[in-house]
Amino acid sequence: MSTLPNRRDDEVRRQLDTPHPMVPPDLASRAAARGRLIVRRRRITHAVLWTLVVAAVIAGIVLAVLLWPDNGSSQVPDAPGGGAWWPVGG
Repeated sequence: MSTLPNRRDDEVRRQLDTPHPMVPPDLASRAAARGRLIVRRRRITHAVLWTLVVAAVIAGIVLAVLLWPDNGSSQVPDAPGGGAWWPVGG
């Protein structure tokens, strides 16, 4: 390695040798309160989104049931050729 002084290293050392700024005494409690607020908002958002997804699935199922053609009660006309769906024997 080179033995030349590195200007960046000297600047970092000078900055670390100066007195550090004072930290507010209530910084930890404010950070904890902000974290709780963020977590609460995220939980509410997830709950609302899951509720919307469930409602959309239920609405889709209800629409499918209501709009699906009812094949059991519909009358299927007889096909020509004796009621078979394909010609028998030619």
